Amino acid sequence: MAKVAFLGLGVMGFPMAGHLAAKGHEVTVYNRNPAKAQAWVAKHGGQSAATPKAAAQGQDFVMACVGNDDDLRSICTGADGAFAGMAKGAIFVDHTTVSALVTREMSEAAAALGVGFVDAPVSGGQAGAENGALSVMCGGDAAQYDAAEPMMAAYAKICKRLGESGSGQIAKMMNQICIAGLVQGLAEALAFGEKAGMDGKAVVEVISGGAAGSWQMNNRHKTMLDDHFAHGFAVDWMRKDLGICLATANDIGASLPVTALVDQFYKDVQNMGGGRWDTSSLIKRLK
Repeated sequence: MAKVAFLGLGVMGFPMAGHLAAKGHEVTVYNRNPAKAQAWVAKHGGQSAATPKAAAQGQDFVMACVGNDDDLRSICTGADGAFAGMAKGAIFVDHTTVSALVTREMSEAAAALGVGFVDAPVSGGQAGAENGALSVMCGGDAAQYDAAEPMMAAYAKICKRLGESGSGQIAKMMNQICIAGLVQGLAEALAFGEKAGMDGKAVVEVISGGAAGSWQMNNRHKTMLDDHFAHGFAVDWMRKDLGICLATANDIGASLPVTALVDQFYKDVQNMGGGRWDTSSLIKRLK
């Protein structure tokens, strides 16, 4: 068993840290809102810390799942940052979806201190985190990944190193690009069928077993048809992720025309007041 810190206890981090505790690891948690950390300790045991540095001191691994590039820099660097508390040879594992640029920046800063850094964004949403069934896409040094993989296994159904630092974040961008097009296609099909007088749920029962089938279709078509979007991954976070995808595409000379279009559709949803709706709310534009 290892000594582990977990920084960030949102809808993903709270259950992920819980799985580590359930596996018998000694877990210390930090959250920007201390009440959430206290609630985690009340449920899972372990202890909380007042700063990322305090949480990281004496730990073998420091896991993080926060909001964006600036949040990651904030918990890693500075006098109260995790890097200031980590011993040489300890490994930082970042589950946040951020830019590959900040990942490489933090990886270099960690290396200068003798600390390991693995970028490990996740896919599977809140349900995947709660059920310990996340897909984890990793980048970084192979030996550091091998050391950290048993920790991530506590909440992963699949965990794979895909290359050097930043590779996990590039893979997550590919994941979000795929999802954007799939959800828009599903939204259009369901809205089209509704206009044509079809029973969408009955149609999906038939077509989901064929070439049109997808996770989004299997898990979101009913709630989309029922106009229920109070679950899953929020539009605000999806736009943050797609912004990273589009900025990276611009840097490397890649073309993402469908992604750019769907990003604007999500902007429409935000303007409808749906920033906290699930990403499947794209269908709201079409109704």
